[in-house]
Amino acid sequence: MNPRRTLATAGRVLSQVRHDPRTIVLLLVVPSLLIGLLAWIFSDTPVFATIGPGMIALFPFIVMFLVTSITTLRERRTGTLERLLSMPLGKGDLILGYTLAFGLLAVAQSAVAVGFAVWVCGLEISGSIWLLLAVAVADAVLGTTLGLLASAFARTEFQVVQFMPALVFPQILLGGIFLPREQLPDVLRSASDWLPLSHAIDALQAVATDSQDAAYVGGELLIIGAWIVGAVVLGSVTLRRRTP
Repeated sequence: MNPRRTLATAGRVLSQVRHDPRTIVLLLVVPSLLIGLLAWIFSDTPVFATIGPGMIALFPFIVMFLVTSITTLRERRTGTLERLLSMPLGKGDLILGYTLAFGLLAVAQSAVAVGFAVWVCGLEISGSIWLLLAVAVADAVLGTTLGLLASAFARTEFQVVQFMPALVFPQILLGGIFLPREQLPDVLRSASDWLPLSHAIDALQAVATDSQDAAYVGGELLIIGAWIVGAVVLGSVTLRRRTP
């Protein structure tokens, strides 16, 4: 892998996104709007204070998964990836470039979502706001890398959407948003321990309530980081030049 080629790939992706206002709105605005809608729905109840941290994990994760997977698949279907890989550009350079580009977008997206939830919607955070932002960014990058991985196996945009029930919905159901993971049946609790979104939600809730120390949150971040690295490596290995 060559850092210059990786940065060039990231720059190309960011340039494409910059000229696509709809994608920018989807990435930066939609998660905050959904969080705001949820806060409005539960404005007269204490529910938002309980599920708000989980929503900071959920909405950016889903949006980054969809945008990244569909964008990568579209470039493969149009032959762009085949042309790029015919040059001195390795699959690792390509995947890392995409990860870096969408990772930077994830930072902006998470900053907007966290700021909107805390300062506009009134989500109370007992712990460090910077630690909350760090977990939110890691969670959004996780959605990015899982989207890259899904795009390596899909042939059409419709198939990408079909990966949602397989890769995303189980993590939502078992992540502790609807029911604390401690109250799940033993088998489901054990399964949720292996899902990365569960650790992101746990870390965000721990920061929001200040119920755990920084070492605990750091451990959860390491688990999320391991999933990110694993998805990047597997995505690099399985990436195809074009869709047959």
